[in-house]
Amino acid sequence: METVVSGIRPTGNLHLGNYFGAVKGFLQMQNEYNCFFFIADWHSLTTHPHPDNIRNSVKTILAEYLACGIDPEKATIYLQSDVREIPELYLYLNMNAGIGELMRTTSFKDKARQQLHIDRVNTSEGDVEREIFNESNKHSVSAGLLTYPTLMAADIIIHKAVKVPVGKDQEQNMEMARRFARRFNSTYGVECFPEPASFYYSSKAIKVPGLDGSGKMGKSEGNAIYLIDDEKTIKKKVMKAVTDAGPTEPNSVKPEPIANLFTMMEIVSTKDTFDFFNEKYNNCEIRYGDLKKQLAEDINNFCAPIRERILDIRSDEDYLAKVARMGAEKASESAARTLREVREIIGFRG
Repeated sequence: METVVSGIRPTGNLHLGNYFGAVKGFLQMQNEYNCFFFIADWHSLTTHPHPDNIRNSVKTILAEYLACGIDPEKATIYLQSDVREIPELYLYLNMNAGIGELMRTTSFKDKARQQLHIDRVNTSEGDVEREIFNESNKHSVSAGLLTYPTLMAADIIIHKAVKVPVGKDQEQNMEMARRFARRFNSTYGVECFPEPASFYYSSKAIKVPGLDGSGKMGKSEGNAIYLIDDEKTIKKKVMKAVTDAGPTEPNSVKPEPIANLFTMMEIVSTKDTFDFFNEKYNNCEIRYGDLKKQLAEDINNFCAPIRERILDIRSDEDYLAKVARMGAEKASESAARTLREVREIIGFRG
């Protein structure tokens, strides 16, 4: 079977967007591909989390992956930090990576701008940005942030993955992973690494909207419904969702905040329920309060069995440790096999 790799940073609970945008596809992939699903705890170090937060967040994501139905007997689920071969390959890739190409990545520039004071100045060549370094911020942008794409590449190619399910926001990093794989092969005149392709499992990726009226659901936006949320929390969040005064003409185009609610209903509710409220909207008879109450009920009905499994698994420390050990062994075996080949190619002892 072809090898697929995907990682997630341990930065909080999974939400509905994570489930329908990624995890639901993983449940199908684990039956058709050789899957490696890892928790990217090394990647999280760019935000300097407290050690306790790392440990708790890792257990949270692991429990939630398992509760959603990812089977450790079918897919390899592991912690990135349990595979010690990854940083060695990361080192080799960094030796062939150019600082210029790393600094040009959109993800680095965007995050650097958030951490640095940026000043805009007028010059003869037009309006340009100038980074203002002083004693308080000159160390705030880490080398780890700069070399994030090489670590991501190492995560992928150490298992010789051919497919990586990613969002469009990661496409530039994926192109760099392909470039680093190609560069290693070219430098040493070998065909060691395949060039990993971005992978969209279904022909139509599901984008789950947030509850704030625009954009997609996300942890940092504060517009998410988490799989662990209880019924009261779900209802409170949904009832606060943005709406308008309602349509004034039959069959009006739904504005984005309203379209988002209907998109959510299309995902979690029955077709009859969706059709009922859609007809009410088209006839200018919609009562948003009724729609929200039904949507909250349907979201809770979807989340409740997952929530119960999360709580059960999260309380079983022995089972979580067992799954992590099993994943570490399988991932390390794959990574060690690749690294022995890489070391021999470079000229080191295998």
